[in-house]
Amino acid sequence: MPIKIPEGLPAKELLEKENIFVMGETRAITQDIRPLRILILNLMPLKEKTELQLLRLLSNSPLQLEIEFLTTSSHNSKNTSIIHMEKFYSKFDEVKSKKFDGMIITGAPVENLEYEEVDYWKELVEIMDWSKKNVISTIYICWAAQAALYHFFELTKRKLREKVFGVYWHDILIPSDPLVRGFDEKFLAPHSRYTEVAIEDIRKCNDINILAASKKVGFFLGSAENGKQIFVMGHPEYDKFTLFEEYRRDLSKGLKIRKPCNYFSENNPNKTPLFLWKAHANNLYSNWLNYYVYQMAPF
Repeated sequence: MPIKIPEGLPAKELLEKENIFVMGETRAITQDIRPLRILILNLMPLKEKTELQLLRLLSNSPLQLEIEFLTTSSHNSKNTSIIHMEKFYSKFDEVKSKKFDGMIITGAPVENLEYEEVDYWKELVEIMDWSKKNVISTIYICWAAQAALYHFFELTKRKLREKVFGVYWHDILIPSDPLVRGFDEKFLAPHSRYTEVAIEDIRKCNDINILAASKKVGFFLGSAENGKQIFVMGHPEYDKFTLFEEYRRDLSKGLKIRKPCNYFSENNPNKTPLFLWKAHANNLYSNWLNYYVYQMAPF
C-alpha cells in the first residue's frame, strides 16, 4: 500500500524512482479508507535527507499511511530552506488538537548540551507529554531516546570518552517481543553519538524492557508501557552513505574523528561502504507499524 505525503515534497520523486508507491493528497482523498496517521517531529538539521530515510522505512508495509511533518516553534532551522519548512511542516499548535496512530521523534545534534540548555527543550517536553495521550505509539531516535528516558524516567546521560561512530553488532535479549520478530539473534545497526544512557541504569528501571543491546556500545532498543514508547539509541534509518558524509564533514572541520567502525569495505575509507543493516531496519519499522500501531488502533 502507498504512503500519503504532501504534494510537492522533494522526497516523493526520489521514492518513486526507487519503485516505492507514493500517493499524493489529491488521489488519496478519492479512496474510501482510513490510513494510519503518522506524525514525524524532525529535529535533524538536514531535514530533507531525514524525510527520505524515514519514508523509505515506513513505505515497507502493506498498510496505507498518512504522513505529517512537525517542527518546533522555538527553533528555526538553519540548514533547510524557509520555503520548504513553511510548505511541508506544521507547528505544534496546529496539530495538538489531533490524534495520531504513530509518532517518530528524530535525533538532534545537541547531545553535548544539557537538556535544559536546548532552545526547544520546554516545547519538546510539552510534545512528549502530549504524545502520551494523543498517540498510540511513539518511537524516539538517538538523542530523542535519551531525552525521553531523562524526562519520563529520570535517567541521566553521560559523555563518552570518544564518539560511538560506526556499525555495531547487537544481541536480541527478548526474542518473543513482536518488535524484534524476524530479527536474527545478532544484527548490525549504525550509531553516531557522543553520549549514552548507561545500560546498567536502564536495567534498574522496571518500567523499561531492554530488547536489544551491544556488548561494545550498550543499549540499542527498548520499550515501555506495552510499546506505547519505543526507544532506539542508534540510527537504523541511516542510508548507505550517511556515516561516510558525517565522517567527511568532521574531517573537513579538522575534528579528531576515527573511521566509522565496521563500515568501509576492508576498513578502507577509499572503498565503498557496506550497507549491512538495511533488512533489520525495515523489519523494525514494519513490526512497529503492524504490532504497536495498526493492531493497537481502536478502529
